[in-house]
Amino acid sequence: MHIQPKKSAVLIAGAIAALLLSACDHGDPARQAAQYGNAPQLPGPRNYLLPPMKVPSAGAWKQGEAPQVMAPLKISALATGLQHPRFVYALPNGDVLIVESNGPSAPVLRPKDIIMGIIQGFGGSTAKGGNRITLVRPGANGAPAQQTVFLDHLNSPFGVALVGNDLYVANTDALMRFPYHDGDTKITDPGTKVADLPGGPIDHHWTKSLLANADGSKLYVGVGSNSNITENGIGAEMNRADILEFDRASGAMRIFASGLRNPNSMQWEPTSKAMWTVVNERDEIGPDLVPDYLTSVREGAFYGWPYSYYGHHVDVRVKPQRPDMVAKAIPPDYALGSHVAPLGLVFNNAGNGAMPASLGEGAFVGEHGSWDRNPPSGYKVVFVPFRNGMPAGKPIDVVTGFLADGKAKGRPVGLALDRSGALLIADDVGDTVWRVSAAGAAAQPGPQQVAQAATQTARQ
Repeated sequence: MHIQPKKSAVLIAGAIAALLLSACDHGDPARQAAQYGNAPQLPGPRNYLLPPMKVPSAGAWKQGEAPQVMAPLKISALATGLQHPRFVYALPNGDVLIVESNGPSAPVLRPKDIIMGIIQGFGGSTAKGGNRITLVRPGANGAPAQQTVFLDHLNSPFGVALVGNDLYVANTDALMRFPYHDGDTKITDPGTKVADLPGGPIDHHWTKSLLANADGSKLYVGVGSNSNITENGIGAEMNRADILEFDRASGAMRIFASGLRNPNSMQWEPTSKAMWTVVNERDEIGPDLVPDYLTSVREGAFYGWPYSYYGHHVDVRVKPQRPDMVAKAIPPDYALGSHVAPLGLVFNNAGNGAMPASLGEGAFVGEHGSWDRNPPSGYKVVFVPFRNGMPAGKPIDVVTGFLADGKAKGRPVGLALDRSGALLIADDVGDTVWRVSAAGAAAQPGPQQVAQAATQTARQ
């Protein structure tokens, strides 16, 4: 039975939250710095009656303000005035789809849920989402971009994938298919449900990432856990903390990989063609545990959640213990630091003219930022260099400045590369999609220019 908090309970929870915000357990900057790469240094876990929480309050970008970028990059707003943009997807013709969304209302099952709701609202995470997809068509020759509502009345959407003339959207509770034709600026078709996805009434990690394979025969959906470490019961975790594979022709589903607490933004690495994802790890055992990570995803592999983290580090809070599962756990490939909350991932190809050579082969990662660490971690976009299909170096800060004067003016989420190779960043607190490219790089061609170039090539 759900707890129905009365006004007094809410006031008490607010007071508790205020105490938690002011008395956060401090993280160690040196320890955080040692948590990048394939061999992070892990301290011992801590136990808390009430875990400390620390989240910067939500701010706003002033007129003319923007995040900071490393030299020689430049940044500009592709779209503003959005409703909680969470994911961005570049179509082949140069149009950009922006998913505006937030999670469904969550049931209150215990006092902690009340506190978490207050904390999330304080940090801007509960802002109203559009439950829609907006299309932005860049203007040619510096003309203003065209912006239209492309697909409306969705249910907490997140992932998008185009396969031929089928546009797939991962709502929080269902994988949907919509008809699409090149150049469309609006879809009015109600769509067809392809498959149910794990949803409510408890829907702890509501985002559902989506990826198609190279020939379009398979679709992969990333589904986060329904709890931190199974406190809602193991029955609530059916087909969760998994990457699910769907056969596009038959609709058959199987678990592709498991033990991934909250996998987001799966992508194909260009050199190895392997699937990679970023994962949000567990909370409440210390400001320097557990590092979130970037990893390749092996078919049939188990990555530890909930029984262990980073291979065979046992989480003693989970009951019953499963040493057999711990023995199977595969360590991730690359640690990103504790509580950075990676939600966005996109690979860059060497030779991309929109990016400098220093950001050639590797992965951009959007770090949404911590809610339980002081000083905060994340709140930036980093670049992880790759060599021969694997990470090869420390992360490089590419886009920062989201956090200023104790306030989060923005929080980066989904990432994509536009047709020119420029980096697109969904900022769900700033309600903006940012575009980042090398200073002096050519602007993305408009659809008319793309069509003219295609016609000229066909005539040659």
